[in-house]
Amino acid sequence: MLEAGRFPGGSSVAWSEHVVVRDGVRLACRDWGGPGQPLVLLHGLAGHAGEWDVLARRLSSRYRVVAVDQRGHGASERHPRDISRAAHVADIIAVADRLALRRPVLVGQSLGGHTAMLTAAAHPGRVRALVLVEAGPGGPNPNGPADIGGWLDSWPTPFSSREAAAAFLGGGPVGAGWAAGLEEREGGWWPRFDRDVMVRSLAENARRSFRHEWGQVACPTLVVLAQSSFIPAQEADEMLLQRPATLAMSIPGTGHDLHLEQPEILHTALVDFLGSLV
Repeated sequence: MLEAGRFPGGSSVAWSEHVVVRDGVRLACRDWGGPGQPLVLLHGLAGHAGEWDVLARRLSSRYRVVAVDQRGHGASERHPRDISRAAHVADIIAVADRLALRRPVLVGQSLGGHTAMLTAAAHPGRVRALVLVEAGPGGPNPNGPADIGGWLDSWPTPFSSREAAAAFLGGGPVGAGWAAGLEEREGGWWPRFDRDVMVRSLAENARRSFRHEWGQVACPTLVVLAQSSFIPAQEADEMLLQRPATLAMSIPGTGHDLHLEQPEILHTALVDFLGSLV
């Protein structure tokens, strides 16, 4: 299926929607077109493909850009039975195959970066390069699912408007980015995901570290962290010790959603990194 893309409010934008179906699971993709190296953009937990719109529009002038609503999110399947890390990896390979994205660069934020990392580790011949935005191999975090569940439970849904949601979710570009993922129904604005699916999606990350998989990544890698990063300094140091060829940078004055806070700086970092690939 192919549909014209639009921003909230009805203004046309330069992307089209493709739907990839894998094992009965619907995966919605925003295809920005563009020449050159294909890029696949992956949002974090409880996010949506539209978080990348500002960055994707700029990148599409020289790269083929596709942003994916991952399973359980956005316009993709809301209640997939399989929400394992392996299922997310298989989805990315299916999207690349269906849309003829040969050896894409994977760019992922937070849990989307984790998916990108696992894909690069499991399919080294299929990924040209890797960009992790506020993402890493993590470690056992048994409190993670409960913490996320509590945060989602604190949302006063339905929101009365997107503006009210944006204010609650942080204000500024971060709040607006999160609010853009809501849908209007049943008397208000609701998340386009199921709370329990989000919590269960963190089950594997709660149990173990993925440092082994990080060590299996063979492609060029850029790690972009926020000044107020969710990634502990010790984890970041260990990542670089384990793979010393990794490029790393920190963006001042940013938090975990730096791709929403400073898309221009991230754009420059990506273009510089992609230009260095041979």
